[in-house]
Amino acid sequence: MQKYERKINYYETDKMEVVHHSNYIRYFEEARCYFLDNEGLPYSMLEEKGIMSPVLGVSCDYKRHVTFGDTIEIHTYIKEFSGVKFTVAYEIYNKNTSELCVSGMTRHCFTDSNLKPLNLKKHFNDIYEKFISLVEV
Repeated sequence: MQKYERKINYYETDKMEVVHHSNYIRYFEEARCYFLDNEGLPYSMLEEKGIMSPVLGVSCDYKRHVTFGDTIEIHTYIKEFSGVKFTVAYEIYNKNTSELCVSGMTRHCFTDSNLKPLNLKKHFNDIYEKFISLVEV
């Protein structure tokens, strides 16, 4: 698991200074990119090798609101990995109160540049092994 931290910007909020619900999906993506970068699997490297990872699904459970000026900490980890598909889990905490505000997941698959399914174990065993090592239950 890794922690990604960011401060809430005013433009991400509504009239009540509460983060608009759609922004949490963006925060998931920021945290996922940060996670993969820090694990030596940046999207740029994967895409240079012709590995794409489109989103298959997103779920997001809102527990507490976050407001302008708050700092959030996003805990990110790989929950499932099959070699072709993977699931990333996220927990967003208010850094000041340590309260869990949002939890969610994104589901992805690996494809080639033509969006045909790609089995990492068959074609990129080193990347497969790295992903296997990142799975947390």
